[in-house]
Amino acid sequence: MAAAGSSRSGSPALGLGHLLTLAILALACDACKEVVLQVPSELPAGKFVGRVNLMECLKSANVIHLSDPDFQVFEDGSVYTTNSVVLSSGQRSFTIWLFNTDSQEERELSVHLEGPVEVLNQRLHTEKVLRRAKRRWAPIPCSMMENSLGPFPLFLQQIQSDKAQNYTIYYSISGPGVDKEPVGLFRIDRDTGNLYCTDRVDREQYDSFELTALAMTPDGYMVENLLTLLIKVEDENDNYPIFTQKVYSFTVLENSPFGSHVGEVCATDKDEPDTMHTRLKYSILEQSPSPPMLFTMHPRTGVITTTSTQLDRELIDKYQLIIKVQDMDGQYFGLQTTATCVITIGDVNDNLPTFTRTTYVTSVEENTVNVELLRLSVQDKDLVNSPNWRANYTILKGNENGNFKIKTDPQTNEGILCVIMPLDYEERQRVTLEIGVVNEAPYTRQAGSKSSMSTATVTVNVKNQDEGPECIPQTQTVRIRENVPIGTRNDGYKAYDPETKNSIGIRYRKLSDPKGWITVNEDSGSITIFRTLDREAETIRNGIYNITVLALDADGRSCTGTLGILLEDVNDNGPFIPKQTVVICRATMSSAEIVAVDPDEPANGPPFDFSLESSDSEVRRRWKLTRINDTAASLSYQNDPAFDSYVIPVRVTDRFGLSSVTSLNVVVCDCITESDCTYRTGERTGYADVRLGPWAILAILLGVALLLCILFTLVCSVSRASKQQKILPDDLAQQNLIVSNTEAPGDDKVYSANGFTAQTAGASGQTTFTTLGAGVKSTGQETIEMVKGGQRTLDSRRATGYHHHTMDPGRGGHVEVDNYRYTYSEWHNFTQPRLGEKVQFCHEDDNQKLAQDYVLTYNYEGKGSAAGSVGCCSDLQEEDGLEFLDHLEPKFRTLAEVCAKR
Repeated sequence: MAAAGSSRSGSPALGLGHLLTLAILALACDACKEVVLQVPSELPAGKFVGRVNLMECLKSANVIHLSDPDFQVFEDGSVYTTNSVVLSSGQRSFTIWLFNTDSQEERELSVHLEGPVEVLNQRLHTEKVLRRAKRRWAPIPCSMMENSLGPFPLFLQQIQSDKAQNYTIYYSISGPGVDKEPVGLFRIDRDTGNLYCTDRVDREQYDSFELTALAMTPDGYMVENLLTLLIKVEDENDNYPIFTQKVYSFTVLENSPFGSHVGEVCATDKDEPDTMHTRLKYSILEQSPSPPMLFTMHPRTGVITTTSTQLDRELIDKYQLIIKVQDMDGQYFGLQTTATCVITIGDVNDNLPTFTRTTYVTSVEENTVNVELLRLSVQDKDLVNSPNWRANYTILKGNENGNFKIKTDPQTNEGILCVIMPLDYEERQRVTLEIGVVNEAPYTRQAGSKSSMSTATVTVNVKNQDEGPECIPQTQTVRIRENVPIGTRNDGYKAYDPETKNSIGIRYRKLSDPKGWITVNEDSGSITIFRTLDREAETIRNGIYNITVLALDADGRSCTGTLGILLEDVNDNGPFIPKQTVVICRATMSSAEIVAVDPDEPANGPPFDFSLESSDSEVRRRWKLTRINDTAASLSYQNDPAFDSYVIPVRVTDRFGLSSVTSLNVVVCDCITESDCTYRTGERTGYADVRLGPWAILAILLGVALLLCILFTLVCSVSRASKQQKILPDDLAQQNLIVSNTEAPGDDKVYSANGFTAQTAGASGQTTFTTLGAGVKSTGQETIEMVKGGQRTLDSRRATGYHHHTMDPGRGGHVEVDNYRYTYSEWHNFTQPRLGEKVQFCHEDDNQKLAQDYVLTYNYEGKGSAAGSVGCCSDLQEEDGLEFLDHLEPKFRTLAEVCAKR
């Protein structure tokens, strides 16, 4: 059973001031049978009648025909009137034929229109209209038109239970529109089950309602299950399509090809999607400026494209379109909206810049630079201040020497022609330039259409100017032999007048002459030797002596040039030997090489002749010169000379017989390398010849062994006692007694006039000083050395007597004793107790742990060791201290000599 409803048309044809009610009645169970639509008795043209389900009848239909020309049906099943229709008899029918041309299927659908009287009859004779005697309790499809104006309450449908034949049934409903928002929109007759709508509904707010119906006896017994009623609100075309923008702005380049994309517009419609009410069609209503029409719009997508290739920005740079969108697929009764579209024509470089004049004449004085000659102007129709308009100027011809430059004025687009290098009237009185101009952006037209460059001719007249002298070339040279007589004249510097091409009237002055060797003639520029020229002077480089000359004309204009005097060499210097000290290490060398030099040029130099220049027969007997090459000779000894320094005069003669004598200082040394001998320069001669015999060496070794045994015994005897009591006071904790085989004691020895100053400690731990021994003899082979603060001082002076200084803590004064000798027994008596105390203290460090070493015995080393002290009691802070290995003493030199020979 179908539903009934009402509708208000949004078509302009309904201008009668009243609204009609539309009821739709259709058989849902039998497709392609018949559809009953309740409509007003009068229908204007373009009025929406109702919607039928074509898909249920024939899903694949592609051809639709109606039997009544006053109506039309669309693909979505919407039925509209094409003409005004009046239901004179209260009803009207027509048939819809559906065809599928591919499968040759055919269906027909009958549509019956019934006026308002029939609705009343339907209410009075429900069984006849519905053709049913009983109805089961089941959901009934129902729909209503949005925006219906009544009359209200508006009957929608009747629900009925089969149990009503046996019981008294009361009907009720609930849900949205009843007891939920919008409350009270629907109501039901409790006794008959008639469902009514009490007010108009907007589909865009509520597109459907789902109600729940109940059938109950008066005592509250539910005779049926809950029944769900779906009420669909049918859409009416009551919303205009709206553009997303009121004004659209697009840009398209001029000369664009046919069909170029310009832009896309879009509109929306709030009516039901996928219906004719939301099927939009776009179109262009108007173009300004007036036709020809240059744009078109796709009716479905809203895309705007060009229909011509004649868009010219220089003619029209902007177009305005009035565009329209209309629903109902553009049907005349559809709702429509308009908007504005502004299309700007973009610029391309389709116009060449052209000179306003093709010829120009200007002038400039010679020797003038960085001045503006003239401005060249051009015309260009393209967009101002764009790359298509800005000009680039080029000098095509006439500027082979680079005298001119042209640039663009960014404000006026003019070409500014300037002189950047001076012009010479004497060379060229007129210069003709050809200048071309193009745009920054490339030209877009076809190459064969016309030339892509405009040109102009500029004639530049060069004006003569009174110029000063020219120093050309800037540097000039003359050749003069060194040592020429004073007063010798020679050609000098020459400057020229560019106009007369001669030197008449030009005066010269000397600006610089480092040695003051020459004078310059003011009128001719010639030079005169004022002092002797010396090619071998220190400031002369490559035999060239440079002076600076200033040339002036009568008006004071000047130029500056350089005169280079090439000094030709004269053999005025004898060869000599620059290295006058020669070292011969007798252990590794039997000769030394000597090299001579000659300040003169090679033509006046080698080969050299070397000879001994001495009348002493001993020199000639012992020494010999042997030529090695043109500039070197070997000086060798024939009999082993003593280690000493010898003076040997050597004469060196060049190829032309000019010679000089050099006195060589030859040092014969017991060394391995020359640096070793140089390091010992100044030591006594003969000292290196001292040799220790085998017995002396054996005695030294035995003495050292005996001393080590004594020290070890003393250490063992006092080690235990030292752990209980510290014998030495704190202020002498770092004094250690060290035996050193130097020739004399250091300055820090402690003794008195009557003997040694002894330091003892009593039971109380107090330190006292006493004098022990007298006349202790010193052999000069061993000395006692006091080490204070962990650092010892070696005194290796070879003195026969002593000169000692010490501070006496007991007296607070200074004790000084000279020239005392002591016997060995006295020395032994003094050292034994003192040695025990020192060794005990050295045996332990601050943490009462065993020290790394004890008393150290040093054999003779010749002088103080560069390595310093290396004991635990030393505070000497050195990094490596191994530089002394580069300068070994005699014994070690002998060892190095043996190793070197191997």
